[in-house]
Amino acid sequence: MSTRPTLVIGNKNYSSWSLRPWLLLRQFGVAFDEVKLPLDTPEFYTRIKDYSPAGRVPVLIDGATHVWDSLAICEYANDYLLDHRGWPSERAACGWARAVAAEMHSGFSALRTAMPMNARRKRPALTLDAATAKDVARVRAIWREARERHAAQGPFLFGEFTIADAMYAPVALRFISYSVELDAVERAWVDTMLALPAMREWLAEAATEELEPEHEKSTP
Repeated sequence: MSTRPTLVIGNKNYSSWSLRPWLLLRQFGVAFDEVKLPLDTPEFYTRIKDYSPAGRVPVLIDGATHVWDSLAICEYANDYLLDHRGWPSERAACGWARAVAAEMHSGFSALRTAMPMNARRKRPALTLDAATAKDVARVRAIWREARERHAAQGPFLFGEFTIADAMYAPVALRFISYSVELDAVERAWVDTMLALPAMREWLAEAATEELEPEHEKSTP
């Protein structure tokens, strides 16, 4: 019987929330088993009850411990699976990284609605309404400021890869899918994320999934 943790996720083409902890665990080399449930199907609604009282993915199962919600999973992983490497070690950077990760977790509703995640989609730039344009501008500002402050420490938002990078990874895919204009600093971070072996693995597997209606699923 495996003693490795299990991560329950949705479709890789659509499930932005599943990508976040999956990418974090892969990037830090944590061995885990994966259970993928097809979103918005009878199978999903039958099987998810075995894993999460919230009825949503992702869910991390570590022995007798069940953790649902992407940010909660990332925090749990940081404490018990990553030896506290998930956040920057420097105090000010750690506080800032936690703040922007939480901002991503709780905000940007207009962006999520206007740009549902579809990893295989590539379309011309959208004409954005005011709320979505504000969300896009805020995300770009976060990326730009983080990279400008921490460029000397490495290519990720806070130099080394952190939970903040994992939390914004689906937005990188959304911005590519919807042809959002980025400056050189922002694009360099997106290219760094797309070059990660774990991200390439996720996208390769997303490309093999059966096509579903092109809208964000209810679970992310």
